[in-house]
Amino acid sequence: MKILRVISSMNPASGGPSQGIRNAVPQLKALGIENEVLCFDEPNADYGIDDNFAVHKIGPAKSPYAYVPTLSTWLEANIYKFDKVIIHGLWLYNSFGTFKVWNRLKKKNQEKLPSLYVMPHGMLDPYFQRAAERKWKALRNLFFWHIVENQVINNVDGVLFTCERELILARETFKNYHPKAELNVSYGVQPPPSTTPNMTAEFLKVSGLGATEPYLLFLSRIHTKKGVDILIDAYKSVTAKRLKLPKLVIAGPDDSDYAQQLMQSTKGREDIVFTGMLRGDAKWGAIYGCEIFILPSHQENFGIAVVEAMSCGRPVFITKQVNIYTVIEDSDSGMVFEDNLSSVIDVLRNLSINYSADELNRMGINAKKTYEEHYLPTGAAQKFINAICQK
Repeated sequence: MKILRVISSMNPASGGPSQGIRNAVPQLKALGIENEVLCFDEPNADYGIDDNFAVHKIGPAKSPYAYVPTLSTWLEANIYKFDKVIIHGLWLYNSFGTFKVWNRLKKKNQEKLPSLYVMPHGMLDPYFQRAAERKWKALRNLFFWHIVENQVINNVDGVLFTCERELILARETFKNYHPKAELNVSYGVQPPPSTTPNMTAEFLKVSGLGATEPYLLFLSRIHTKKGVDILIDAYKSVTAKRLKLPKLVIAGPDDSDYAQQLMQSTKGREDIVFTGMLRGDAKWGAIYGCEIFILPSHQENFGIAVVEAMSCGRPVFITKQVNIYTVIEDSDSGMVFEDNLSSVIDVLRNLSINYSADELNRMGINAKKTYEEHYLPTGAAQKFINAICQK
């Protein structure tokens, strides 16, 4: 079987969907499934990653809608080479643009056309329509839903979700939501590389931390959705009361206005460290060496970085808005809390006063065991194949 995945960008800085594809492809290949990717990046775009699968770059995309005029031509010439096509994400041209071509060709030659699926990656979560700071974007999405996206969701062969909670939440967001099939295909995360001294050295080089300095780690996009501002304010509040906490390391792309504002708000503090986006050995060194991994997100359909931390045996402290939170809670692999300032303050205060190294180590052991039980890519790949082969 051969799968085409259509995504707006494969740049790692764009978020989890591209990493999700990179996690899935090797295991699917081992099971005999070939994958190719069609994306809207410029042909000479260099991600600093050697992908071992075909990536067709047909950009650059134009306008905030990421319109690429050559999408239709490319699909018409190549879509029949594939057995399945998966759209990754909503609200951009890769979604409706792909559906429009597929739907037109379906009317002409239905038997030979591949099945079409959409993987929304949390973009149908009601958070995006309810968050106060997203008022205008929510209106834009509502308009797009009624004009184009409901056609995609309701007419493709199935909608793919990374976990059961994401599937259930998607039903709350828009009226006229009637997909032909809702499929929980799970998500697998590749095992981490074994820890090496070079990982530690590379992380210490970019962070400026000393070799024995403990730290808390936030590693994700620096975006309002991730609650980074709440984390920083809570950290300031707890340390202002002379409670001792490890340093706070914030790792993620820092070129947005939001990130720059946060960096400015911590200027002069040596206990809050921004590293920029971490890759390779520096990233794994950061994860392996942290006391805890913390993500105070307001919405997370899965949380690849959370599971990566679990795979390294680190305890994970997350909000109930991270859709896999019940797994963390049930397995005692970390702490679960609400996505507001007072809750994050309570978590950090308790970390300072009540948690011993032995207890954090126990949580870390549980986290690694939970990763091995739930998120190894082998099981997720087979579940994925079973779901999309129903048709």
